[in-house]
Amino acid sequence: MRQKRVLVINQYFPPDTAATAKMVAQLVAYLSRQFAVTVLAGRPSYNPTERHPFYLWRRERWGAVVVERVGSTALPRHRMRWRLSNYLTYLAFALPRALALPADIIIAMTDPPLTCLLGAFVARWRKLPFIYNIRDLHPDMAIAAGLLPPCRWTESWERLHRWAMRQADWIVVLGEDMKERVIAKGVPPQKIVVVRDGTFIPSSLPPPDHPIAQELRKGFPFVAMHAGNLGFYGAWETLIAAARQVKDEGIGLIFIGDGACKTRLCALIDGNPNVLVLPFRPPKEVPFVLAAPDLHIVTVKRGMEGLVVPSKLYPILAAGKPVLVVAPENSDPARIVQRAGCGLIADPDDPATVIAMLRWARQNPDALQEMGQRAREIAPEFSADRQCQKFSELIAQTIA
Repeated sequence: MRQKRVLVINQYFPPDTAATAKMVAQLVAYLSRQFAVTVLAGRPSYNPTERHPFYLWRRERWGAVVVERVGSTALPRHRMRWRLSNYLTYLAFALPRALALPADIIIAMTDPPLTCLLGAFVARWRKLPFIYNIRDLHPDMAIAAGLLPPCRWTESWERLHRWAMRQADWIVVLGEDMKERVIAKGVPPQKIVVVRDGTFIPSSLPPPDHPIAQELRKGFPFVAMHAGNLGFYGAWETLIAAARQVKDEGIGLIFIGDGACKTRLCALIDGNPNVLVLPFRPPKEVPFVLAAPDLHIVTVKRGMEGLVVPSKLYPILAAGKPVLVVAPENSDPARIVQRAGCGLIADPDDPATVIAMLRWARQNPDALQEMGQRAREIAPEFSADRQCQKFSELIAQTIA
């Protein structure tokens, strides 16, 4: 019996290093156990580990997955017009390939942001079922982040986005807060499924006194750490303002990563001795990064909840570490932490609440250890296999 054919449309795929590239790779590797999966991607352009020469299109094998690449531009992303060139050329070249590639179902992600229109159009033209997997909610996110002002163009974008959502058989979102945002756009709740970005659950954890972990602590008696993308969604000003007030209390705030707001973050630090920004570590060292701090930080600034859902929470839980969520109480990370009792919550607009939580955490190591144990206990709920299985069952149900 022929395997059902799944076509996944997303610009980024390894060797791109974008978070969506990694998550798509994780998902399709799982789906390929049951389906014949094809990923329609572009030339690597998101800080890729390797570059490709120009081609109109080419086919690769990635394990059991077929990767069809179209000849989009691969310009550096730090200039918006170059990024737009990558986006638009991908969409232009991907359309004819999506119309031609064999498929029984279409899945569209949100890289680039207008991919949902491509997926909806192709699915409707070919009379195929369509699943729209929202990774970031556009154009809302671009407006909330200050990248675009509300205008006629964004209003038109929103109308097109709502059209694409109406075409979808299912809309897959990353959290309950994102589900609520989509419902507010008029989408029936029964059409929306929450499938989070899962994580690997290690059978054993590295010791916190490992040399790499100790190196990352930089000698601070107590370390709060944000490890991950330094993007537009974080409450960076609040965190730095709080850190400034506890600089003489043995509390260090360490950022590990890079992103669009790194330059602004470094300017905010302005020589503050207890705040450091360190580069990403190699993938093999991630377990030691997770083991290093006394307290991990997940942040979403007010107004961005439900527009982005940070996946960095799940490996923190799997590492058995307590979490300080600097985000609105209705955000998905705050709800999970509050439900499980595995961390603390602070107002992203109020440095005083962050200061209070840091001081409490510094003074209550036993309570933090108990929170870490509860984090480890709930982590299997967010395992990659469990979340990918939900997606796989949804596809099978839709095709059937």
